[in-house]
Amino acid sequence: MSYNFTNFDMLQGVSLKQTNVYNANTSHPLIPNSQEYAFYKKYISIHSEDRDITKYPNSSSFEIELPEDLLNIYTVRLSEWSFPANYSTFSSINSNITMTFKINSPFQPSSQGYSIPLYDEIFKCLFLLQNDNFTITIEDGFYNPDQMATELTNKFNYAVTVKIRNYFSDTSGTYYDPVTFPTLLAQFNSNGGYTNFIIVYNIVSQKLWFGNTTDGFILTNTTYVANNLDNISEPSYCYIKKQLPDSSNWGLASNLGLPPTNVYSNNPDSITSDSNITTNGSVITPRFYYGDVTPGDNGYWLMPNSSLPGSTVNWIECSFKINLMGPSYFYMEIEGLNCINETSPYNVSVFTTTTNETNGIVNSSFAKIAIPTTPLSQWFDRDSNPYKIFIPPAERIRKLKVKLRYHNGQLVDFGLYNYSFVIEFALIVPQQLRNAKTYGINFKPAL
Repeated sequence: MSYNFTNFDMLQGVSLKQTNVYNANTSHPLIPNSQEYAFYKKYISIHSEDRDITKYPNSSSFEIELPEDLLNIYTVRLSEWSFPANYSTFSSINSNITMTFKINSPFQPSSQGYSIPLYDEIFKCLFLLQNDNFTITIEDGFYNPDQMATELTNKFNYAVTVKIRNYFSDTSGTYYDPVTFPTLLAQFNSNGGYTNFIIVYNIVSQKLWFGNTTDGFILTNTTYVANNLDNISEPSYCYIKKQLPDSSNWGLASNLGLPPTNVYSNNPDSITSDSNITTNGSVITPRFYYGDVTPGDNGYWLMPNSSLPGSTVNWIECSFKINLMGPSYFYMEIEGLNCINETSPYNVSVFTTTTNETNGIVNSSFAKIAIPTTPLSQWFDRDSNPYKIFIPPAERIRKLKVKLRYHNGQLVDFGLYNYSFVIEFALIVPQQLRNAKTYGINFKPAL
């Protein structure tokens, strides 16, 4: 035991104070933290086909485990990517392949003082159906304007053809005539069915025109047509509906340039002035002055049905230009790494009408990815700038939960096509500063 004398103890003449004495000599001295770090980047390449496909059948939403633990993460960003570009602008998933219409003013031959048995019965059929919606569904895929016009023409005419055929062949119908109807049905089929609808694309104005050579019609855009998922053979996980309201992409009619209201067809009696309406002989009809729609028509694309004297044409010009491109962006979400704030569609609710706060979403996504204007190339890729920063650095990341969606919340549909992307992790490691000395050469280490 030893004693430690202090000046204070001796001056006061008090008893000696007993203390423990520690040995401060050590061969392992504590090194002060210099607050210096080594900074380096780690890249992880992720392929959609590497997911557990039994657990995540849809490649737009999955979780994947990284090859190693990543420690002390400072920033994370999407470095590069390659996504399939041959997507379908129009599909059941996007809820934009269906629209409805009515024939509210079918042509009646007897109103012109003559009778044609086939067309008399067609008038009766359409008159009975004038309050019923005809529904058309176009094929999933991507269209150019002329293809869309042809598809719509055929589908509109076919929808009416089916109804008329049912009228002639339904033996239990109120008006069925077993003597004449079989003959009229055969004649109707030999004529090619109902062919009065003509839908064309104006190349200059980039608008669709709906025309009918005989009957007045309504495009019933206010009718909501819900897809019957029970009748779809594909896996139900693909059919995820839009989660947020959308005032611009609300269905096929909006892509075609129509307003979300019912649109009634025009005819010569309802027109007062229109630069696209002219007279061809004694017929008042719309015309495209830039050239032929079909070879030799001189822009007169809609003429009355020659089989029905006295019939007049009916037409609708779409209010807006056709939109065949679909969404321009989609978003990548990664759970825990989202760093982009996103606005949300305005909706009339108690929240929006009683507060002055935004209904946007904070940290809603990790990256925003542009979609090419036309899905004609197989792949597309571009740079990305946003990044997630951690202050202080994140201790560990081992799993990533990825989701690819559109602005309205609907998952992106890549079908069976695979895609890949690279994520850049900036890592920092505490490190004592070391000075490197070189002799004889001018050496500069590569960064």
